[in-house]
Amino acid sequence: MNENQAREAICRVGRSLFERGYVHATAGNISVRLDDGYLITPTDASLGTLDPARLARLDAQGQQLSGDRGSKTIVLHRQIYDAATRFDSGTRCVIHTHSTHCVALSLQPGLPALAPLTGQELLPALTPYFVMKVGHVPLIPYHRPGAPEAAQAVAQAIAHYGEQGAPIRAVMLERLGPNVWHDSPEAAMATLEELEETARLWLLSAGQPPALSAPQIAELRTTFGARW
Repeated sequence: MNENQAREAICRVGRSLFERGYVHATAGNISVRLDDGYLITPTDASLGTLDPARLARLDAQGQQLSGDRGSKTIVLHRQIYDAATRFDSGTRCVIHTHSTHCVALSLQPGLPALAPLTGQELLPALTPYFVMKVGHVPLIPYHRPGAPEAAQAVAQAIAHYGEQGAPIRAVMLERLGPNVWHDSPEAAMATLEELEETARLWLLSAGQPPALSAPQIAELRTTFGARW
């Protein structure tokens, strides 16, 4: 994907997310890692009305070169790229939203699952497609938007899961929303959609369904290469 294609893809995905209610107002942001830098949505921009020519263009060190002023979350996005590419070298896109059901789930007094690898997770292994398409989603304790501590915690979670043989594609920032990443804006959006839908199912079922069993998860690993 060249830079022009990346600009068009960011705007296309942003509009799709906005029109379907995954983001609202000026919440959320999208970035793409280029060979020599980054593209990221501007600060306080609606993802529904992005202009390809006005996306922020940054160099490899995160310094802005052109376009409207980039979102402050580039600090977090760069940490995700640096950590995630150790385990998925093709990681090219990060999407952050304030998706309703994911955020609502993080506000619950007791989250449904303790992570088998580290800390607490947003969701158990509820459906086969959640296991296959999303995987573990560690919950990152609340920090103010843009706090460097949040970026450090996300990078540490990515490294820990990857080193345990279960690389992740998403984290949940408590009270703020998910960050997901993949090899293209479309693939990252699909990961976000599966995550938000699973959070919605969990809330609709009042947290009652049991998780998939260990043998069922093992079968998904063997048959489909699920990283759980």
